[in-house]
Amino acid sequence: MKKKSRFLQTPIEPFAVEAGLTADQILARMERISFQGRNLATAHRIWQRMLQDDVTIFLGMAGALSAGGLRLIVAHLILNRYVDCLVSTGANLYHDLHETRGQRHYVGSPHADDAALAEDRIDRVYDTYASEEEFISNDIWIAELATTLETRPYTTREFLHLLGGHLWKTTGRDGILTAAYRANVPIFCPAIADSSIGMGLSQARQKKAGTGHIDIIGDIVESANLVIRRPRTASVVLGGGTPKNFINQATVQAEFYSDEVGGHRYALQIVTDVPHFGGASGSSLEEAQSWGKLATDSAKVSVQAAAAGERARRDRAAAAGRAQDARIHPGWPRHDGRRPDRAQRALRGSE
Repeated sequence: MKKKSRFLQTPIEPFAVEAGLTADQILARMERISFQGRNLATAHRIWQRMLQDDVTIFLGMAGALSAGGLRLIVAHLILNRYVDCLVSTGANLYHDLHETRGQRHYVGSPHADDAALAEDRIDRVYDTYASEEEFISNDIWIAELATTLETRPYTTREFLHLLGGHLWKTTGRDGILTAAYRANVPIFCPAIADSSIGMGLSQARQKKAGTGHIDIIGDIVESANLVIRRPRTASVVLGGGTPKNFINQATVQAEFYSDEVGGHRYALQIVTDVPHFGGASGSSLEEAQSWGKLATDSAKVSVQAAAAGERARRDRAAAAGRAQDARIHPGWPRHDGRRPDRAQRALRGSE
């Protein structure tokens, strides 16, 4: 009989249906199935290693996660210090602000009559609706806050901390911005102009000359300084986009000034894009190693939650929620008791 190939060592274990399994148990079983299910289980295992290690964890957030109903999961991760720094699109922060102010998103249909929606001043995000009139009130609210601030440049981290503080003081409600303010977790929004937050700041400048001045280059300086002062870092990216590259370029910029920086030690991404079209969102983590964004010996995994098409946003949201449900298991150690405010202290230069 021919000797069994060395490649045929670990058999696939069919996933048996069983009632009452926890998210941890489901993900553990998924390590012995195939394709993106196994990758999601690997992502969970790498996340657990991040939490056990002394690393600064960056969370990148793109896509319509806030509008899609996942903003309070992100707020929980921030408030309980599972992550140390958030990098987000402006849209996710804006839709979070929208709901924190007591307004809602509504169940809709991707097959709606968009002309009828426009006539009724309803905005559509795939299968989700929101009121344009309420969005206009948000823009005005942001503009009014901006006109009360000292007339000087602000990094997005500085402005979003003030925005979160004002939101908490006026609403007392849970959300991403209010959680970051309460937990002293920095938020960067490198493409803030590409959002309704940027539109609100533009309106502020029309009301009062010199207001709404955001120092985007200051964001690069601050994020690089954070990495220089705490060079052991990790990256968790949901959805790719600008946040993904901003998190990764922080290590490259930091390495320009410090030889101690060697790229992220851990990296996981849950994305819907694929590498072969050349876009940043779908680029592989192996490619990031060639740029020095990830350490050559980093623990890493990519989860393509859906290939393409109309299911992409829902599938990415579902995958993120499933993995994060395991991440917030009540028995898991939290950051707040071990390493409080370390990202903010690094930014202030006290570490």
